[in-house]
Amino acid sequence: MGKEEKYRNWKKEKSTEAWKEYKKSRQNVKKGYFLSKGKETEGMCNDLNDPNHRNEIFLIAKQTVKERQDITGSNCLKGVSGK
Repeated sequence: MGKEEKYRNWKKEKSTEAWKEYKKSRQNVKKGYFLSKGKETEGMCNDLNDPNHRNEIFLIAKQTVKERQDITGSNCLKGVSGK
């Protein structure tokens, strides 16, 4: 049974046992997510040390700067006439 099915089961039964099963499955999903994310980050860091992938450092930095940039200024709002 997956996490969603255990959630539905808990909502239907409203028992503490069903809640414990759902909570355990939630923890397992979170643990799996963070383990896979850590492996991906570790692999990316190992690639950055490789001389063939040196330019990727600059691409990643450029991408993070764009993501963190605030939107300044406002767009021009046109009226009914299009002006």
